[in-house]
Parts: sequence; C-alpha cells; structure tokens
Amino acid sequence: MLERIFAVREGGSSIRREIIAGITTFLTMAYIIFVNPDILATTGMDRNAVFVATCLAAAVGSIIMGLWANWPIGMAPGMGLNAFFAFTVVGAMGFTWQQALGAVFISGLIFLILTVTGIRRWLIAGIPASMRSAIAAGIGMFLAIIAMKSSGLVVASEATFVTLGDLTAPGTLLTIIGFFIIVALDSLRITGAILIGIIVITIAAIALGISQFGGVVSMPPSIAPTFLQLDLMGALTHGIFQVILVMVLVEVFDATGTLIGVAKRAGLLVEGPTHTNKNLGRALLADSTAITAGSLLGTSSTTAYVESAAGVQAGGRTGLTAVTVGVLFLLAMFFAPLAGSVPAYATAPALLYVATLMMRELAEVTWDDVTEAAPAALTALAMPFTYSIANGLAFGFISYALIKLLTGRAREVHLATWIIAGLFVAKYAFFGGH
Repeated sequence: MLERIFAVREGGSSIRREIIAGITTFLTMAYIIFVNPDILATTGMDRNAVFVATCLAAAVGSIIMGLWANWPIGMAPGMGLNAFFAFTVVGAMGFTWQQALGAVFISGLIFLILTVTGIRRWLIAGIPASMRSAIAAGIGMFLAIIAMKSSGLVVASEATFVTLGDLTAPGTLLTIIGFFIIVALDSLRITGAILIGIIVITIAAIALGISQFGGVVSMPPSIAPTFLQLDLMGALTHGIFQVILVMVLVEVFDATGTLIGVAKRAGLLVEGPTHTNKNLGRALLADSTAITAGSLLGTSSTTAYVESAAGVQAGGRTGLTAVTVGVLFLLAMFFAPLAGSVPAYATAPALLYVATLMMRELAEVTWDDVTEAAPAALTALAMPFTYSIANGLAFGFISYALIKLLTGRAREVHLATWIIAGLFVAKYAFFGGH
C-alpha cells in the first residue's frame, strides 16, 4: 500500500529509509514544540493549547505535503513569523491574539490565491536576491535579540538602550551553556542537536530549582482555548494592511525558498530557467493550505522547514518521509508536561542558534554593489533595532527602489519591488510608524 501511494522504489528509496529519514527530520525540527508555545504564550494565549495546536498544525501540514505533493518536506509553525505575531502584531501594535490569528487566516487565503494564480512565482522572480538574503538574516537578528532579552543576556539601559545583563545569574548561565552544547553537537553532526540542547538545559534548570518538573507523559491538554478563536472582523482594522503584507511577503520568501532548496537537494527539481516538476504546484498549494489550517487550530503561520534537508540527507525522497514526520508530531502531543517544564532559558539557546544559521544568508548579498548592499543592510539592521520585521521590510524595499532611481538604474527594479515599496510608502503616509 505504501509503495502504491508514495512510489517509493520509483523515487530511488525504500520504506525503511523513508521512515528513518522522517525520524531524522522530526528530531531536527521538534524543538518548535517547545519554542513556539514559549513565544506565543507572551501574548496571553494558553501555553498548553498552543503546544497542542503546534503539534497538530505540524502534523496536518506535513501529512498534506506527503500525501498531496509526495515531497519529503516537514511543515510546522515558522520561526520569525511566530516572533512577528507575538512581539510586533500583539506586543507593539496592540492587536489581541485572536485578531492576530484572524490576520494569519487572511494572509493564508491571500497566499493560497497568489499560489493558484501564479503570482507567487512572479513575486519570487521579482524580488532582488540580495533583499531575499537580507530578509532571512534580519529575521535571524530579530530572533537573536528576543533570545538575549528573554534569557537576561541583555537588559534595558537608560544611557545606551541595551546593555549586558548579569552573566552570573543562573538562568543566563544556562542559556550560554545551552548555546555551546547545541553548537558543539551540530558541529559533530549529531541528529537533533537543538532538541538535545533544550532537554539538557531543562533538566539542569529543574535540578537547580529554576523550573518546576511537571512530568513527562500525559493525555494531550485541551486545544479549546485557541481552537477557532480567531477574530476575523476584529482583525480588519487600519493596522491589518501592514500585518498581512508582512506575513504574506515572509511566507512567500521563506516557504518558497525552503521548498525549492530542499527539493533541489533531493533531486526533485529539474534545473533550468524555471523549476519544472509535476508536483511543484502541489507542494506550493500544500504549503499555502497549512497556513489557514494552523490559524484555525490556534498558532502562527505554518511553513516548510529547512531542517527537512537533514531527512533528505538521510535518504528521504518521497512523501512517506513527510507523513512519518506528521505522525511523530501527533505522538508528541502526549509530552505536554515535559513541554510545560521547559523554561525560557532552555529555548533561548535554540533561538540564538537558529539566528546564527539564518545570518549565514548575509554571505549571499552583493556587497561590492552599494545599490544592492545598502538596502540589504538597512533591511537586516532595522529588524532587531526597531524590534519589527515589518519595519525592516519597509526600509529595505523603499530604499532599494529609491537608491536605484537616484543612481539612474530604475530599469533594474522589477515591477513587484516597485509595488511592494509603494505599499509600504502608502502605509507610512496614511498610518505613520504604527
């Protein structure tokens, strides 16, 4: 039956190899079941319900990807967009988390329309490569400052805005140790390095009395506090324009880039001017559908995970790998007490390490062309320093179009970039900086 559904032998793999690949991918991305509730709980959302919603969204997204597109790519709520949801949309802009979920749902529908109509591919083709790299790096820097703040590595300062925290504080020390554990394990190519780091620091925090041990296994908590709690009408206020624009843009770059990158590594795409594969359209649709499903369950945008490359490296070539990931996320729902015992000091090292991986994208920026480098630098720097992914995108797109115009190179700017820059200018003109 599995052979008939997934054409495993035709894909050059075996059922055993696909399942091992699925386990490998799950271990590399399972950290999200601890990190996502930690981030979204800052909005007032029920942490246990978010934990279940995270597991379910990852399971539904991965299983749709496996059965519909037959691609070995795991899905889960995305890093970066969860931070945007919690710290910008709810924390800075004043939306309720219910309204923010409504915005995720609307962005998912728009994303679906962009995918079906082919506009998604047009947008990707129209955004400069330097800007795409800078956006990824900037989101990484945003995650880094969130991690440093939550762990006490940096604290507020009247004189300098931020300054070094107390490095002798037990929680801060645990964060530092956790980061080095994750880096060392990943350098040694140990599968699940981030997950192992989180668990080791959680055990240490419980032993030191910093965190309370709630047990390991139980029946899954109720998802009722977040299930179908999205407020669509409440989301449709004046600030929704910017929120949805940012969500859609980040989803377009992040998810599409990941899908194409991992698929190329798995040999699923034929190289050429356009990527040709009979299931690429299905993969893009599966990815889009998962966002709306996640918002109904009660979590921020679901996206394709670059950690899926670990499963591809282990031999995963078909959707059986993704379905295995989905089944393991369903089983993970029974570990809610363990997730509830994980302190911010254990998830902060994971955020910091994800940040370091994302900042590698800066190497792809065309630094010897200042008309490319300056907008890229502004994009990346504005995200952590204004504590907003939205501002980083706005600064980047507006400056890119303006600098090209002022240097007589306006023809190099794709129509998609002009449109996005214009939308951000309109946003600042009519709604100011909020």
